[in-house]
Amino acid sequence: MFLHGGQEHNLEPVEKKHASWWRVNAMAKRVGAFDGTAVTYVIRFGARGWNDPADPSPVGDARAALAELREAHPGLPIVLVGHSMGGRTACRVADEKGVIGVVGLAPWLPEGEPVAGVVDRDVRILHGTRDRWTSAPLSKAWAERARSVATSVEWTPLPGVGHFMFRRVSTWNRFVTDSVAEIRLRGTM
Repeated sequence: MFLHGGQEHNLEPVEKKHASWWRVNAMAKRVGAFDGTAVTYVIRFGARGWNDPADPSPVGDARAALAELREAHPGLPIVLVGHSMGGRTACRVADEKGVIGVVGLAPWLPEGEPVAGVVDRDVRILHGTRDRWTSAPLSKAWAERARSVATSVEWTPLPGVGHFMFRRVSTWNRFVTDSVAEIRLRGTM
């Protein structure tokens, strides 16, 4: 399941014209074309922002989407792929039934972000070293903390690349494809 990025505070509804949504939608199509055995599902959050820290908008949306996905495909192992705010959301909801791992792309993982969602899950993170929207050092620090609870954690820097996945598109796509395949394989062991 693919989860798009957003903003810290924005109550506007997400529309297909928003770059954060269409970026992950395009990626999901490419990844689906690489791996004909995977079901790709792209969530569109109800609001563009994280908003209330006590009850983040995208977390409820993602949990509802996961319930729909489980109903449509019972027993299917689920890997969450999230960019920016979607990466943060994926890490929060990875504790849902059926989720076996998370692939974070320039995830927004601020200081103090909990790691409890990834207990016994595989986590892969790719973060551009020139990201000015989310912090590569903070996502790396989160990954280090997550090692104590996750099944496996890999944090990979992408030198010279920023946040929006416009540069080295094939590298982002290949990272997702390889990470999802690896997590799915580990999930069958």
